[in-house]
Amino acid sequence: MPIPGGPETPPSGWQQPVAAPQGWEGRPLASWGSRVGAALLDWLILFIPVALLIVLVVVVALSSDAGGIVTGILSAVLYLVAVLFYAPVLMARQGEHNGQTWGKQIVGIRVIRDAGQPVDVGFAFLREFVVKGLLFGFAGSFFFSLPTLIDYLWPLWDDQNRCLHDMVVSTHVVRA
Repeated sequence: MPIPGGPETPPSGWQQPVAAPQGWEGRPLASWGSRVGAALLDWLILFIPVALLIVLVVVVALSSDAGGIVTGILSAVLYLVAVLFYAPVLMARQGEHNGQTWGKQIVGIRVIRDAGQPVDVGFAFLREFVVKGLLFGFAGSFFFSLPTLIDYLWPLWDDQNRCLHDMVVSTHVVRA
């Protein structure tokens, strides 16, 4: 019974509307196999230019020692830049490919930030280079790469299929 002068009682069966989830909630999670497949494809995509650069350096080195050294140094710097920025630049794309490298795009998965914001270059650099590369890769190498191995295998027993680096930066990997 409504109180006189008070708010009206909504009709029976009425419920408060629920906001749509902003982040990963309600989306199907990526499997461990799809994550491994995407990582291998990304590795292959970066390996092909390296093979071509090695052939170029060898060809130039056979014709000129100084040219081989210069070509080798420039190739190494170019490859380092490509490795550092491959994932951050691709993952920061706007629209439907946000959170995807080419490997993730081929496999059909994407990285989603837990709070729902889009992945930008700075965040992708933090996730890919600082956390995965430096923390688990470089620092993990001082411990016989066990932290790296545990990070990669963690989704096998995690109920949300998350790696440790996903937990550090608050992300989930979902099917696109």
